[in-house]
Amino acid sequence: MSKDQLRNDALLRRHSYASALWGAARKTLEGQLARIVLPHLIGARIVAAYHPMKDEISPYPILDQLGPEQRAALPWFADPDVRMMFREAPATESGPWNVLQPSPEAEVLAPDVVLVPVVLADRQGNRIGHGKGHYDRALAHLRDGGHPVRTIGIAWELQIAEEPIPADPWDQPLDAIATPAEWIQCR
Repeated sequence: MSKDQLRNDALLRRHSYASALWGAARKTLEGQLARIVLPHLIGARIVAAYHPMKDEISPYPILDQLGPEQRAALPWFADPDVRMMFREAPATESGPWNVLQPSPEAEVLAPDVVLVPVVLADRQGNRIGHGKGHYDRALAHLRDGGHPVRTIGIAWELQIAEEPIPADPWDQPLDAIATPAEWIQCR
């Protein structure tokens, strides 16, 4: 299947799955995800995540448990066609796609770790997102600027493909993936 076909199929599966979760079950799964991810954030000074869309697993239970010396960052867009930046959390204003993002006055941060939303990912760290390349460009910019950054994809279990996903030359592979049930070391 093409990446677009894989994306569309994965989005439909994710929507069906997330729609069927009751509030308490969803909260339990997101808490399990936090318990799996948090040990891997020890030593990170700045952890970037995202404000979840309706069907995405929320990274907030992770961000809410960061240590006192750690700072949280979230994606920020001046407009849809400009490279994504990370600004200090919280998300307080509506962004270009009506997704909450930090204030334009919030400090721009270069994260040590980025918790990346996943539409579909394989166990080798190849990821399909929403198809706009925002994370690939932002991560490439950080890395090309000499800033080492680790990436952890976070997803529901059903978003992990057992078969390899096709990757383009510009795709930034994930270092690891976490679900509420497992930690997958990719690189």
